[in-house]
Amino acid sequence: MASGLLALPSEAQTNDADVSGQAADEAVPHITGQAETPPYLLTIPDAKRGRQLFVSKGCVVCHSLNGIGGQVGPPLDPDPYQTYVDPLEFVAGMWRGATAMIVLQEMELGYQIDLTGDDIAHIAGFLHNWDEVQDFNESDVPEFVRRWMDQDAIERLEEGLVDE
Repeated sequence: MASGLLALPSEAQTNDADVSGQAADEAVPHITGQAETPPYLLTIPDAKRGRQLFVSKGCVVCHSLNGIGGQVGPPLDPDPYQTYVDPLEFVAGMWRGATAMIVLQEMELGYQIDLTGDDIAHIAGFLHNWDEVQDFNESDVPEFVRRWMDQDAIERLEEGLVDE
C-alpha cells in the first residue's frame, strides 16, 4: 500500500480496504477535495500611511489625485460613491498595467518601484478614502519629486519612444 506516489502516514496505513480508504481521505484531505480553503490574510489599510507611500514610492510621479501628480498614468481619483475597497481588484488593475508601469518607472525614476503587499493595501486604502484624498495637496509632494512630474515623459510617450 505504501508503494504509490503518495505515502500515507503510518496511522493511515492498514490492511482493511474499507478502513484504509477512509483513513486515506482523512490523512490527505487536500488531495480528496475535503480540505477547507485556508484563511486569507489581508492587511487592514491605513489611509494616512498610504498617502505617505503614494508619494515616497513614486506613484505620484505618473498618477495624479486632485490634479496633483504626473499625467503619464491614469488619474487615481476615487469614486465618492464606492463604499468598499477591494484590494484584490486594486492589485488586478495594477497587474493589467504592469508592463507599461515597469517601463515608465525605469525611464522616469531609473528603477522599478518595490511594493510589499502591505504597501499596496495602504495605498489602496488611501486612494479609496475620500477624506484623505480630498486633503491631498501640493505640499504633500516634495520639490525633488515634483521635478519628475514634467511634460518630458508625456512627450517621449507620444513620440513613441515608450510603448504604452
